[in-house]
This record gives sequence, structure tokens and C-alpha cells, in this order.
Amino acid sequence: MDTRTDNWSGTAVRPVGLIIRQKDPNNLEMPFDQLGDFITPSELFYIRSHFPTPEMNPVAYRLSIRGAVLNKLSLSYADIRAMPSRTCVATLECAGNSRVFLVPPVPGAQWELGAVGNAEWTGVPLSVLLESAGLADDVCDLVLEGADRGVPKEEPKPPGPISYARSIPRARAMEPDVLIAYQMNGQDLTPDHGYPLRAIVPGHYGMASVKWLTDIIAATQPFQGYWQTSDYGYWDDSEGTPVRRPLAEMKLKSQIARPRVYERLEPDRPYTIFGAAWAGDTDVAEIWISLDGGASWAQGEFLDPMNRHAWRRWKYDWTTPAQSGRYTLLARATGADQRAQPDGHNPNFGSYVIDHPLPIEIFVAAL
Repeated sequence: MDTRTDNWSGTAVRPVGLIIRQKDPNNLEMPFDQLGDFITPSELFYIRSHFPTPEMNPVAYRLSIRGAVLNKLSLSYADIRAMPSRTCVATLECAGNSRVFLVPPVPGAQWELGAVGNAEWTGVPLSVLLESAGLADDVCDLVLEGADRGVPKEEPKPPGPISYARSIPRARAMEPDVLIAYQMNGQDLTPDHGYPLRAIVPGHYGMASVKWLTDIIAATQPFQGYWQTSDYGYWDDSEGTPVRRPLAEMKLKSQIARPRVYERLEPDRPYTIFGAAWAGDTDVAEIWISLDGGASWAQGEFLDPMNRHAWRRWKYDWTTPAQSGRYTLLARATGADQRAQPDGHNPNFGSYVIDHPLPIEIFVAAL
């Protein structure tokens, strides 16, 4: 894998163990079978980029807060670092994670299971900055815009280069765990993860957590940008009329990390099935495992307590079948709101929101 030069130290670095899904720009995923600790190591955390990583000068850097505000702000990196900080743990998942499981195949980065990770983020609450700027009463959206810029590859393409930008509702922006973050897992952000500053929007799919953040724009009308409508949107029904809406909250989901797809296990042996489950605006309350393709289910055991917006790792202690053959394993989570993962993928989401139980096919045979 190609090395890169760290923007501020000059040290040659490269992702360790990440799977390349796309180059130029970098789109790399964690091998999900390496899931271990509650916190995903930074070097294994997935990388999702829409355009090449911009070069950022921390001395010249400014974060602009403008739009429908009483006081426009232009803050330096040092200004942000000097403010009181907050740390939270949050799971980020790419909205296209697990796309490879869709049948028939669909275009887009062919993510398997690893476009998801759980990290500790440190920064300044966005609400603190917005309170300093003073939002107008009729502000409804906060547009987050990054320094990365280019022409999207997906159709329909805009007429020229655009910056990556997403918006979040005002109510979400004022929640205390929505951060303008400068650290990940106790270390300064790396260039691929948004150095010097990025947004962290817990509970929303990863595209809301804009990297290389340069502008926060208070809007009095719903944002209709490319990444809010043409891409990262879905079809909803409004009194019988299809309407386009932006993707937002992560759906309840669970994934099996071990065994791997097509892994070969010895018959009649103890084996611990291991994975993780997460959600957006509910808590993961139960985990159920099927060893026979969904014909029956048994309850698994969580390894982590409930922690809103962070995943819960789980396990299920199993004895592999005595009879050799091909077996399909599934995991299904239930939320505190009593809702469970759906049986199949909702086509209204297109190539996004793959939240149904994913089949992990394995072989049982003498090694």
C-alpha cells in the first residue's frame, strides 16, 4: 500500500491492514474479522473520501461560522484547541456499508462489513460555537462544509466542481455530543480522518460527520445541496407521492465478525461467534443468532453495556455441528424501542442502508 506523508510531522505513514475498495480518493475498510476491543484502533478505522485529501495548513486554517447568525465568527485552530473540550464515544458507519451483500449487485464502493468503527472523539461542542455566533430564530439547518472539492463521479453530476457539504437539523446540532473534533482516540486527527477539524454527529450515518471542516452555515431553508438530495438520499412516500429525503439516523444493525464468510470450522468443536451491533436513535437491547439460515434463533450475550451511539460487542458460545456441510449464520438485533432489524433490504434506500441480517456462510468439515 502506498505511503503518505503526515501533514504536520513529515513522517511517512500508511494504513495498517485496511482493505482497499477505491484509490484516488482513498476508500479503505477495516477487515471486520479483526474486531476486538470496544474502541477501534485509529489505524484500522475505515476511511471514506469523496475527493482527494486536501492539504491543510493549521496556522492559516480558519473555521467560519456564518449565514443567519448575529455574530459571524472566524476561528483559528488554536482558538478551537483553547476552548473547553468534551469527549464522547461514537460509532460511525458509512451508509453504503455491506453493499456487497445486495442482490443483484449495485454500483458504488463494494464495502463488505468494515465501513464502520467505534472511536473516542474529543473536541468542542458545536452548540457552544453556535451560541457564540447567535442563531437567528428561523434557522432550521446547519450546513457543514469541508475543504475537499471536486466533481462527483455519480450521476446526475453538477455542472462544475463542488465542495463536500451536508446539513443537520438545528435541534440535532444543539445536542451536547455533536462535536467539532480535533482528536480521535486521544491523538490528533490524521489527514485521512479530517485533520485539523471535523464534525462528529453521533447517531447519523458517517457522511454527516464532515471532514476537513471549514464552514458552518446557518440556513433558514432546508439545505438542498448535491450530497443532501442527489446522493445520500432516499425515496419516501408522502400521501402517495414519492419524495426525496436525506439519509440521517443510522438504522439498527448487527454484524458477525467471526467466523468469516466461507471460513472452514472443524465439526463438533466449541466455537464463540463474535460480532457487534449498533443503532442511531435507540439503544441496542437484544441480540439474536441463527445457526440455520433464520429457521430458529437463540439469544446472544453482550460484552458491553448500553451506551447511546456506541456499538455493543456480543458473543454466542456454540458447538459446531457434528455433520459436515455448508451453514448460514445470521445475527439480528432488537432495539429498546422493541423494533428489530427488517427481513430484507428496502429498495427505497437504493444502494444504502443495508440493515437486514447479513448471511455469513461457513463450511463445517474436518481440517
